Amino acid sequence: MAPSLPARIQAALEGTYGIPEAPSVEDFIQPIDASEDEGREVLFVREDEDGVSMALHLPRAALEPKSPSFDLLCQVVEGVSHFLCLAERARRELPVTQFELELQAEVDKYVLFVHGPLAARRFDPSRAARIRARLFEAVAYLHPPGTERGDRYRLANDLAARFAGRLEESFARRGHFDRMRRALRSFYAAGQSDKISLARAA
Repeated sequence: MAPSLPARIQAALEGTYGIPEAPSVEDFIQPIDASEDEGREVLFVREDEDGVSMALHLPRAALEPKSPSFDLLCQVVEGVSHFLCLAERARRELPVTQFELELQAEVDKYVLFVHGPLAARRFDPSRAARIRARLFEAVAYLHPPGTERGDRYRLANDLAARFAGRLEESFARRGHFDRMRRALRSFYAAGQSDKISLARAA
């Protein structure tokens, strides 16, 4: 039986960042219909004396065998990214913030659509520019500017766009994919303040 879309995305992210021994995201997925949770992905987290428990709600349509839309693909990537980042931080007994989860998820979307299994072919600068524009420019926000969530999502989008541009300019366009992978792993391992510094340096 072929791996599910979330499982393939998890495997790609684990390979990109060198993540060991992560729990399978499939064990935590709960499909939702359009009327639930606004019909979008949500990662529920609860921490108590027994540890951290998670439940990842993903739109049912994104988990069906037919090819999902770009928006649904983005939701699955975001949900798996959040799950994996939180699980990895818990394994390493390190903190993680909501902003860091959003920033990492935006970078992960770019990586998978341009350089990973969701890319149609090897790195193509023209296609990469179109994907970056779709991910970081043609964006509609659910929360207005000036709100906590609205500002968080906008800042994460802006920093991820800058970091993605740097990855292309410094590494991908020059064929330095091993160096790009090292840069991505350093970014993934960094805490929030270092992530922001790395993105702003782009």
